[in-house]
Amino acid sequence: MIRVCDSKGCSYRPSDSATYDPSATVPDEDPEGRIAALEALAQQDPQAAYDLGLRFFRGDGVPQDSYGALQWMRSAAERGNLDAQVALGQLYLTGLEELGSDPREAEKWLTIAAGRGNEEAQTLLAEAREARQAEDAYFKWRNRWRPLFYRRWYYNYPYRFHWRRGGWHHY
Repeated sequence: MIRVCDSKGCSYRPSDSATYDPSATVPDEDPEGRIAALEALAQQDPQAAYDLGLRFFRGDGVPQDSYGALQWMRSAAERGNLDAQVALGQLYLTGLEELGSDPREAEKWLTIAAGRGNEEAQTLLAEAREARQAEDAYFKWRNRWRPLFYRRWYYNYPYRFHWRRGGWHHY
């Protein structure tokens, strides 16, 4: 079974099945061009970029797309939208779908938003700093012990089975 996601959501399907039919006509899900118009507006207006990011995150009027949501949120945040800065801090703190968390990036965006007086960002900033410190501690621990563990696994543990005369044999 494999997980397949499309504009109608995600489902599990057998890996040997095919559902693509090139002869089928795909109806236009946005016949009035609302999303295209919002994308054009989002290029100019950071509030529209924030709104479009929310729509991609929720799958509201567009296929749900976490990467698209992150791109539009980041675009809005970089252009000074406070709501997007807080949202981006939260997304990086908790992780977004397959992207995982990034406490350093969360701390960066929450610091900006907290500096602008946002109380939610001030509260989350403490959590982001704590998460970053925990990540730093783990990174130091891992870098200290990984070479020793690898060396041990490479040299101290012999194989128990060997291929010989067309089969695996235990020694």
